[in-house]
Order: sequence, then C-alpha cells, then structure tokens
Amino acid sequence: MASNQSLTERIDEGVSNVFQPVSDFLSEWVFKEVTLFGTSFPWIVGWLVVAGAVFSLYFGFVQFRHMGTAIKLVRGKWDFSDAPGEVTHFQALTSAVSGTVGLGNIAGVAVAVTIGGPGATFWMIICGLLGMATKFVECTLGVRYRDVHEDGTVSGGPMHYLRKGLAERGLGGLGKVLAAGSAAMLLFFTFFGGNLFQVNQSLEQLKSVTGKDDSVFASSGGAILFGVLIAVVVALVLIGGAKSIGNVTSKLVPVMGIIYVGACLIVIGLNIADVPAAIATIFEGAFNPEGVTGGVIGALIVGFQRAAFSNEAGIGSAPIVHSAVKTRHPASEGVVGLLEPFIDTVVICTMTALTIVIASTPSWDKAREAAAAGNPPSDGVSLTSDAFESAIPWFPYVLALAVLLFALSTVITWGYYGMKCWTYLFGRGKASEAIYKVTFCVMVVLGALLSLGTLVSMADAFLFMAAVFNIIGLYFLAPLVKKELKKFVAFTKGEEKADEPDQDTAKVPAYESN
Repeated sequence: MASNQSLTERIDEGVSNVFQPVSDFLSEWVFKEVTLFGTSFPWIVGWLVVAGAVFSLYFGFVQFRHMGTAIKLVRGKWDFSDAPGEVTHFQALTSAVSGTVGLGNIAGVAVAVTIGGPGATFWMIICGLLGMATKFVECTLGVRYRDVHEDGTVSGGPMHYLRKGLAERGLGGLGKVLAAGSAAMLLFFTFFGGNLFQVNQSLEQLKSVTGKDDSVFASSGGAILFGVLIAVVVALVLIGGAKSIGNVTSKLVPVMGIIYVGACLIVIGLNIADVPAAIATIFEGAFNPEGVTGGVIGALIVGFQRAAFSNEAGIGSAPIVHSAVKTRHPASEGVVGLLEPFIDTVVICTMTALTIVIASTPSWDKAREAAAAGNPPSDGVSLTSDAFESAIPWFPYVLALAVLLFALSTVITWGYYGMKCWTYLFGRGKASEAIYKVTFCVMVVLGALLSLGTLVSMADAFLFMAAVFNIIGLYFLAPLVKKELKKFVAFTKGEEKADEPDQDTAKVPAYESN
C-alpha cells in the first residue's frame, strides 16, 4: 500500500512539474487582475458581468419579464411530444443545473462571505440576476442552431451556434475559429474540472466522515473501489445519452436540492430571531465603506466573482444540454435556461451565505480575522459544515451525501458536455464515441487516486477562456435572439398555431458536424 501511495505521489509531482509552467502562464493571463477604485479583481469576472448587464438592457430585463413563462414551461405547458429533440424542458433544466450546482455552492460561498464580508451575498445575488440574461441568449442560440440527427439525437452548443450563426452574418471564418476554440476549452475542462476534481473532492469528504486516515477509503484499494463504482454509474448513464441523463438528473437534482436547502432552513429556523439582523448585516455590508477587502467595491468584486464562477453564465456549457429539448421555438428554452442562475446563485448560494451569517460560528469569526490580516481561507467546506453542525450535530454526514450527489450529477452532466465537444472535434462515429466514454471513465477512477492539482488549475483557466470565445459570438448573434423571443411571445399569446414549425429556424442552412 505504501508503494502504491508513493507511486501516486510521484505521478502527481511529475505531472505538476511538466504542466506547471503552462498552468501558470494560462492562469496569469485568464485571471490577470485589473484594479478598480483601489481593489484588484480578475478581468474575466468583469467580462462576464458586463455581458450580463448588456444583455439585460438589450432584452429589456427578460429575466424578470418572462420568469412566469419560464415556470409554466418547466411545469409542462407548451410541451409537445412530436417536437424535435430528446428531453422535456424540465429535464433539460435539471441536467444543466446539475452541472453548475456543486462544491462551489458549499465551499466557494463560505470563502466569499469570509473575504468580502456578509455584503458579498448581496452582490452575488445581483450578479446571478444579470447572468440570467446571458443564459437566455446562449440557450436560445443552442436550440436555434442545433443539429437533429437521423436517429433523433441532438448535438448543440457554442461550437454549433458560433459556426453557423456567424456564417449567417457573413463572418464564417471567425465563427469557425470561435467554435473550435470553445469546443477545445470545454473538452479540457470536462476531463479535469468537471470530472477528476469532482471525484477527488467527494472522496475527501467521504473519508472525513468515515474515519479520516483510518477510513477504508483512505487506502488505495478503497479509493479505487470508489472510483470504479462512480465510473460504472457514469458509464451506464452516458450510454443512454441525453434521455438517460435527463431521467437521472430530473430525479437527482430535486432530491439533492431538497436535502441541502432543507438543512439550510433547519439552521435558519432554529435561529429565526436572528434572521432580520442577518439580512440587515448583508445589506449594510454591501454598501459599507469599511470592509475586509476594500468596503463596497471589495464586497462587490468578491460577490460577483463567486457568482460568475458558480453559475457559468456565458461559458457556453449549458446550451449543450439545453439544445436537446423538445421544442420548435428556440426562445422557449432560452426562457427556461434563465432559471438556472436563479436556482444556482440566487437560491442555493444565498441560502448557504445566510446560513453561515446566521450561525456565526467561532471558526467563521476566526476565518474573518485571518482574512482581515491577509490570510484568506483556501477551503470553505469546513466553515459551511461548522455552520450547519451548530444546529445539526450529525450534519457532516448529510454534507458528505450532498457533496457526493452534487459531484455525481456534475460528472454525469459534464460527461455529456464533453462528448458533444469531442464528437464535434473528432467526429460522431461509434468508435469515436466509445474512445471518449472509455477515456472519461478512466479519468473518473484516476480522480479517486490522483489530485493532479496543476491540471485542475489549468482546467479552470480553460473554462473561462471558453467564455471569451462564446461571449464574442453572443454579441454578434443577439439580434437573432431578439427575433426568436418576439416569435415565441407571439406564440404564447396565441398568435401562432401550437403545431406550427418555426419557419425561420427551419431555413437555417444544414451544416455537417465537422
């Protein structure tokens, strides 16, 4: 066992030595900091937030005007079984949510509230609301420019709408470059961020509640067993495609959401008298000139950063699964997609932050003091766990289950994202898909054995590089989305027949997958 452990450590170290220079270079560029009012923040955060603000204004705050319509769509109104696609609006939404709701909602929020103060929560909410408009744009395009294959399966996402949409606008060369870049960036993240990192972190939480160093999962054999079990589950779901993923996530996401939000409500309920003061603290902190990282701007930047990193609005990943929806009206799924940042950031992240602020545990107070002294926490899971444990002594076990469910759902969804990127770059043949699925499942097992921290850091950089390619295209294609929204609104008002195909969408030229 010692030799196996030594081998994994040597592999980790070897990979780090090889890829560290590349990782440092990419991270330095993608997360390069700019200074605003004396506070530094990564420029990529500004890139995402500005896009959300621009699209909110351009579409007349679609996220507020059509929230009711989105809920009706998710509940099954305007669902037609004979429409092209593979999954319902509800299944598409839960599949996409499962790819964004994860460890960032548990650990990342705790770090944000510690560094930026309770006021960061307010700015997380604002950023989440802006991100809803970006999600609307990319998910509408995902359906408009998807490929519906002869077997009924669907391929969509930024690699398709960037290439086809920009070609329509006379920018075919730019479209091809942006599409290939987006697919490559998302594929890299699939293997190391959406896969390896999730498995590795869920195993760590499992070990912490089953004996830590004495846990059976602390041994190489136990880790391999865990990795194989996760790989088998993931393989079975991936083989079934979008329909199978939709069926699994439509059950898994509500369960994990109820478990986690239920735990938050227990803590809040047991401290109900402190809720008004906690809410007041959040609002005061959002506009307080004094603060850990520079007052108002510090709280704003930390909140925006956490939200942008959490809901992935503008990254281009979610449209891949949203494009599989059964619909003839692209904007219908754009409207559904705008619910995703609301669930991920406005609901889940806010619940986490409110729970931590209300609980106000000694560990959080110490972390706040350390952050003020320039030593921010690197891991927020323990802070969140302590907040819950103050009201629920056995909560670490619930957290372990939540982390496992979050990680499993994220791996499954990113497995699907990666497959669509892979087939776009390397072809849709059975052999190509088989190679991808085997490689992906092998990475699941490796995630239980290796941390490959350098590759995970690179994956984060690649994910946000995808946002650069994607949002450039979104700006060019926004006028087409406005037309689609107008047609869908007319449809909901009864100005179109329920079974009438979307004529403009039908005229989109057919493109080969490669």
